[in-house]
Amino acid sequence: MAGWSAVRTGQSRRQVVVGAAIVRDGQVLACARAHPPSTAGKWEFPGGKVETGESEIDALVRECHEELGVAVAVGQRLGGDQVLGHGRSVLRVYLASLLGSAQPTALEHAELRWLAADELDQVTWLPADQPIVAILGPYLRQPQ
Repeated sequence: MAGWSAVRTGQSRRQVVVGAAIVRDGQVLACARAHPPSTAGKWEFPGGKVETGESEIDALVRECHEELGVAVAVGQRLGGDQVLGHGRSVLRVYLASLLGSAQPTALEHAELRWLAADELDQVTWLPADQPIVAILGPYLRQPQ
């Protein structure tokens, strides 16, 4: 299965997709999808597919650079595997923090927003991201 990393689950292999819950000053970065039309306007954590030969951490660092123009430090994983709607991929989300002075730019998304714990429900999250958002709320309320 060239071109991507997969995880074996029973008889099938699932593409691993990683997401970054980038936290700064008690807020998390949320990204509104620009495409495809079926998910445009819905919110997600930045990230993408783990390519062949890449670790999940390396993929997350690469994706944040490509999508947001920033460098990140990747921390602990949040929650378990989230099976994506079509069932062929699994999402794994990690805490992350910005490195350097660069600020995220919406290079591939329609919009970016920093959300505090009490603002997480102000956007419509993609279904796979919703369980992570539920875990993240209490984390954002803790003193940093």
